Amino acid sequence: MASFTNFLYHTAPGRFLLKGLTRPFLSKAVGAFLSCGASRVFNRSFVRRNGIDLSECEQTKFRSFNDCFTRKLRESARPVAADPAALISPCDGLLSVYPIEKGLVVPVKQSRYSVADLLRSESLAAKFEGGRCLVFRLQVTDYHRYAFFASGRAKAPVRLPGRLHTVRPIALRELPVFCENAREYTLLQTDRFGEAVQMEVGAMMVGKIANHPLSYEADGFARVERGAEKGCFLFGGSTIIVLLEKDRAPALSAYLEATARDLETPVRL
Repeated sequence: MASFTNFLYHTAPGRFLLKGLTRPFLSKAVGAFLSCGASRVFNRSFVRRNGIDLSECEQTKFRSFNDCFTRKLRESARPVAADPAALISPCDGLLSVYPIEKGLVVPVKQSRYSVADLLRSESLAAKFEGGRCLVFRLQVTDYHRYAFFASGRAKAPVRLPGRLHTVRPIALRELPVFCENAREYTLLQTDRFGEAVQMEVGAMMVGKIANHPLSYEADGFARVERGAEKGCFLFGGSTIIVLLEKDRAPALSAYLEATARDLETPVRL
C-alpha cells in the first residue's frame, strides 16, 4: 500500500491516475459495493489480517464489509472520562496537535494550510487565532465511529464538497489535503472549552461521511453530549479535526512536543 501511494504522489503516471481516483464519484461507487451483501466475503480476512478484536463488538455477524468496518462496540469498550473538565478524544486514531499562528496550521514536515481555507470562512477562522488544531488520523484498522468531543450546543453541519485524497503522511507532504478533501464540520458552543469546531474529513475510497441527524431548536442549535455518537466513516482511513480557541485547551504540551518531533500519539475514544 505504501509503495502504491508513493507511486501515485511521486510519479507523473501516478499523478495522472490520481486525478481519477480522487474524484468523489469513484469513492461512492466503491462505497456502494462495500455496502452490499456480496462484500461480506472480505470480512474474515480483513479481521484476521489486521488483528481486529471482535470481542469488543455488540455483534460479530455482519451484513456487508461496511457493516464490519463500522462495527458498533459494546458501551463498556470505550468508557468516557468521568471528569467533566477532561478533553476527550472523539475517536480511535493517531493524534497530532498544532498551534494556529497567523491564520495557519503549521505542521513540522507537512503542508501548511490556512484555517480560513479549511472552513471556507474568514470570520469563523479568526476565532481560532492563537488556538490549537487537533488532528486525529484514523487508520483503516481503527474503530470508525466517532463521538462529540464536548457537551454543548451544536449548529447544523456545514458540508464542503471536494476531492478525496488519502490522509497518509506522504500525501500531506505533497499538498494541503485537508483543504481539498470533502469534509463536514459542526460549530459547537461547548460548556467547557468555549466555541469550537469538530470536522470530519473524507479520504480516498471513502464513500460517505455519515453523521446522525440532530433535533434543532428554534434558535438553530441542538443540545449534544460528550461521548455521544456523532456518526461514522465508511471504508477507508479518515480524519477528525478539532479547532479550539486560544487558552481554551487543557494541558496539551505533551502532544505538541510529540508532534514537533514528527510523532503521532495513539489515542482511543
